Amino acid sequence: MTQLSTSTGERPIEPREEPGGKIDSAGHGAAAGTPAPFACWSCRGPVAVGEAFCATCKAVQPPGQLDHFVRLGLTRGFALDTAEIDRHYFQLQRQLHPDRFAMRGPRERALSQQQATSLNAAYETLKDPLARAGYLLRLSGIEVNAEGCNTLTDPVLLSEAMELREALADATDVASVDVIARRAQVDIDDCLTELAPAFRAGDLDRAGRLTTRLRYLTKLAEEARFHRLRRARTI
Repeated sequence: MTQLSTSTGERPIEPREEPGGKIDSAGHGAAAGTPAPFACWSCRGPVAVGEAFCATCKAVQPPGQLDHFVRLGLTRGFALDTAEIDRHYFQLQRQLHPDRFAMRGPRERALSQQQATSLNAAYETLKDPLARAGYLLRLSGIEVNAEGCNTLTDPVLLSEAMELREALADATDVASVDVIARRAQVDIDDCLTELAPAFRAGDLDRAGRLTTRLRYLTKLAEEARFHRLRRARTI
């Protein structure tokens, strides 16, 4: 983080607090496109947006209204490596676990719990490709139907969903259910492969259709597993 200081022999410029806790240096404000730092609740030193700790006094900070990608230190996008998500999460988790602050004051203990809760929410969302796709769309102002194929409006998707559901309902043995489950998994893999370039190209209409399809295929795969267990018990 940039040090707030002047040339040798001059007194450092004290940060100035702005409304809402934001600070700048000598009133000049943050660089264009760079969020202004905030004042630490403990020592009033500058804390960059997204930082969990004050660099001056090391106090844990409020989690703030960060998106999940920023919170985990990841580049926003669909094509994320699972191992990288895990690495970032567990590194932050070790730093912010509430047990590390058991001997601190009540405010810092509460803030560490808030940080841990926000961190867990970010991790649970981004590690799941379906949740990640839906979250990326919501960040762009697009809501994907949470009920999947129950209220599909795209006629092609609706026809496919009805066909697969009817086939699953008609399946009378484990082998028949397995055929449907394998088809659903192939289609799920295809959706995941196509989502990354759709998001990368900014084609949100296509990304939305793929996410809706992925949602009902995932639900169908879960139902197929349930049917398989039920059929297996009747053997």
